[in-house]
Amino acid sequence: MSEHYRAVTDQLEIVPAGQKIAFGIGMLANQMFPAALGIFMVVLVKDLGFPPILWGIAFFLPRIFDAITDPIMGFISDNTRSRWGRRRQYVLLGALILGISYILMWQLHKENSVTYNFVYFMCFSLLFYLGLTIFSVPYVAMGYEMSSDFHERTRIMAVSQWIGQWAWVISPWFWIIIYKPEWFDSPAAGCRQLSVWVGLICMGFAIVPALFIKSKSTIDADHLEELSRKNLKKNVAKFFKGFADAFRNTSFRKLCIATFFIFNSFNTIAAFSFFIIVYYLFAGDAGAAGIWPTLHGSVGALATTFLVIPIVSRISQKIGKKKTFIISQSISIIGYILFWFLFVPGKPYLFLIALPFFSFGIGGLFTLMMSMTADVCDLDEFNTGLRREGVFGAIFWWMVKLGFAVAGLLSGTIMTLVSFTPDAPVQPEGAITGMRIIYSALPIAGTIGAILVMWKYDLSESRANEIRKVLEERHIVGGSE
Repeated sequence: MSEHYRAVTDQLEIVPAGQKIAFGIGMLANQMFPAALGIFMVVLVKDLGFPPILWGIAFFLPRIFDAITDPIMGFISDNTRSRWGRRRQYVLLGALILGISYILMWQLHKENSVTYNFVYFMCFSLLFYLGLTIFSVPYVAMGYEMSSDFHERTRIMAVSQWIGQWAWVISPWFWIIIYKPEWFDSPAAGCRQLSVWVGLICMGFAIVPALFIKSKSTIDADHLEELSRKNLKKNVAKFFKGFADAFRNTSFRKLCIATFFIFNSFNTIAAFSFFIIVYYLFAGDAGAAGIWPTLHGSVGALATTFLVIPIVSRISQKIGKKKTFIISQSISIIGYILFWFLFVPGKPYLFLIALPFFSFGIGGLFTLMMSMTADVCDLDEFNTGLRREGVFGAIFWWMVKLGFAVAGLLSGTIMTLVSFTPDAPVQPEGAITGMRIIYSALPIAGTIGAILVMWKYDLSESRANEIRKVLEERHIVGGSE
């Protein structure tokens, strides 16, 4: 077999709808777990007594661990010889670990000390993120392999993001469920019980790609590295070479840096939404705030699902992915500016006006960036003769998760710096104003930085098609050898 192996060679350019939906259901799990986790983690501060700095550490350390294991998993997945192919078995195993560890992670009791709860949470959080690595890295690589067509890749990612966005529509309602005194004795009890449903249902969603996305056997693929103890030294060298090769790829490096800027700034301020709505719009009365914190997340996700993703997908086929990225991120800046003016005490409905603009940020980011990463995998094969979707996908999501980790640490640090006190009925003077300034200013700065990084991104449709043509000629030659 030729070394110029290509995982998508025998697949149709137009991927069947059922395969796209199966991939999208996996994305629902891939997004629901972190979405639910973000909601549940408010309880650590508000009801279990975690100081903001411990809350920041609880965000930061597991994600750093996750960021380290992702590239390793990418190398393993890319070089797995199996009758089930390179990905499916890992997706299945990771799904099982995710569901079980998520349930165990939230079996926390207020009667225990903060130190005990922190250590307990951290231990199962590390197990959870190990499962997330085992699941998500090969799962994302599956998506890159599904088509070699420039625009079909965007359509695949648009479908997956459309389905995945329902995680962000549904998860904000967990606030209402957890804090329902008629249902649970305490928010901690709500987390303990709700985690069982979230863990089991999302585990089922995560298993779907392993069962239904087709994959060729690689048991006789002699071009893959041998994953064995005797070959460990060589594999370690290959791993670091692959990591270095990815970052030497200028186009890929731009995708990673731009994603880090946007995702990091977005997640740094994401947790502030709840506190700004409760303490600024409703003077610290969580009961009076009612469903408004929930509507902030849910309506924003609905705008992404029904407005942003279809528009971004359609426009990118007309004017290209880079220009669409710049336009969509510019629109999101308008949303962040509007938040400053539309968070008005006594008039919470006004902030809904900003949500469709704001939603273009994350909605446009992942629909386009995942499609562009698949294009970069072609460029890498063009330059090296190797097919490394797992490594490139892992490194891309490594940047995403690093951004998430840094964001968690920054969130806790910022709350400490502005003297925000989570359990206080009234906040110190200037605390909420400081959070509101950061809420608009930080993501605007991150988005502008990302646009500047992507301004000279040059992997256009015409260039991608030229690369694809050369690769197809290589495969024909390689297949005849």
